[in-house]
Order: sequence, then C-alpha cells, then structure tokens
Amino acid sequence: MLTTLNTAYTDTRAADLAWALGREPLPALAVLDLELSGTTLQLRLLGASHQVLVEEERGTCSETVACIPGSSTPLPLGVSERLGEWEYEFAARVETLSPGKFAARAQELLALVTDHPNGLAGTFPGSPHAFTAMVAHREKGQLGWRTWHAYPQEGRLVVTRTRIGVRMPATL
Repeated sequence: MLTTLNTAYTDTRAADLAWALGREPLPALAVLDLELSGTTLQLRLLGASHQVLVEEERGTCSETVACIPGSSTPLPLGVSERLGEWEYEFAARVETLSPGKFAARAQELLALVTDHPNGLAGTFPGSPHAFTAMVAHREKGQLGWRTWHAYPQEGRLVVTRTRIGVRMPATL
C-alpha cells in the first residue's frame, strides 16, 4: 500500500533517528493492520518515521524508529534482547548513494513495497524520493519486518531489519 503523508517532512537527517522499545502508540499518519499466523501486527508510519506494534498470546512488543524529541538513544547498529518469551533482534545500516543511484533505489523500493501484501509506504510532499517504507513477514516461526527511511537531501537511506521469535530453551 502506498500513501502520501499529509505532513511536513520532519526527518531532516539520517543521524536524527532514534530507536526505542516499549513506547506507547504514537500518532500515526498511515496504518496497516496485519494478521500473520495468529500474531496481530500493526505497521505505523509516523510524521517522524515508523512504529511497529506486535500482539499475541505470549505478549506485546513495540518498536519505534523515529526522530523522537528528547530521546538520547541513537539508532544502534544492532540490538539483541529478551522480551519475555521472545528473542528480539534489530539491525540498522545507512547507505550513502549518488543522486542518480538514490532515485533508482527509491523507485525500486517503493515499487516493491507498494506491490507487497504486507507492505506500507508513505511519501512526503515536496520530494518523490522522501519516503518511509515497511514490509512484514512470518517465516519459520519468526516474525520480521524491514524498513527503509529515505533522506534524498543527504543521499542517505537508513535500512532496518527486525526479527522476533520464541526463545528456544538452552540445550546441553
């Protein structure tokens, strides 16, 4: 699903992104509700990037990657945490691209997400390459999602990958 986000483009730099677990739902500009093998998942596009809410019988999870006023938690390269019965893994990287490559990559990603049944993308007014996009999937008992946050003025694309799954008991 592709939508135009009716707000000013508030993410000004890739370095402004912060990461947080467990935040309450923030006001969203676009939402996609999904049911993936018994797990309720909500993809949320914010005025300042994304939030994912997960709910199932084992518990809940909230991931926020956004420009969060007052946040002191920068976007980490990687996180691995236990959340109740779940293992949570997060990874992020920043791609720096030339203007031509950035435009081509933006078009490719928007087409991929727009056509995906579990995808949500939003473009910001003023630039066809300013966007946030998300795709969720369930594979081998694990839930996952990927996100892309585009900063055309910098030629930077922030890419994240998250996986959560049931914690496996230790074996001897």
